[in-house]
Amino acid sequence: MPPQADADHNPGVRLQKVLAAAGIGSRRACEELIADGRVKVNGRPARLGLRIDPERDVVLVDGDRIPTASGLTYLALHKPRGVLSTMSDERGRPCVGDLVADITAPLHHVGRLDADSEGLLLLTNDGPLTQRLTHPSFGVSKTYLAEVEGTAGRGLERALKAGVTLEDGPVKADSARLLEAVGGRSVVELSVHEGRKHVVRRMLAELDFPVTRLIRTAVGPIRLGDLRAGKRRYLQQQEIQSLYRDVDMSS
Repeated sequence: MPPQADADHNPGVRLQKVLAAAGIGSRRACEELIADGRVKVNGRPARLGLRIDPERDVVLVDGDRIPTASGLTYLALHKPRGVLSTMSDERGRPCVGDLVADITAPLHHVGRLDADSEGLLLLTNDGPLTQRLTHPSFGVSKTYLAEVEGTAGRGLERALKAGVTLEDGPVKADSARLLEAVGGRSVVELSVHEGRKHVVRRMLAELDFPVTRLIRTAVGPIRLGDLRAGKRRYLQQQEIQSLYRDVDMSS
């Protein structure tokens, strides 16, 4: 861990300016946070007048890490059905990169959604965060709405939570809730933290409820909400902090 910067000899940026630029509040409000002892830099309580290197130093406010490096971008995108989860496609097929072509930051997608699925996809240029969000050891949960063939009962909820055995091993839902079952079709909401390919579709097919439509509605604490297909929005500061908390990026 790098040592805390020295206000008298470090040519860095004043901490309150860095915090304000990160969206924490006005410079005056950030000064009050520092004075109240709510800010740490590299694990040590910060002081007024401190200068830091926002590209290297680790800044915490109330225990939450604050992204301070320049040029970081965080987007929530509603990937439409039929669009590939790639930033480019050599065959010219519609892809996620087409939907953010106007953004100059070198974005990458966090995880994937298959072409036939739709819903929330996170995009960023924050490499360390992406690595943790996609690493299975951190178990970040993804929530889906699945429309399936067949009229399901509460037994489907129990079966998903109990787990099923696929050809590449057992898997179970973290949560499952039957929302609708009428007219030969059903809708179930389920959350999984598995990253295996097509895992939700395969789970439901194994239980004889093939998926006809699949929408991802949340990744960890980030929700799709009313974001329309093909549209994107920038994540708010508190959403970024919640992602950092989910993957324990406090140091």
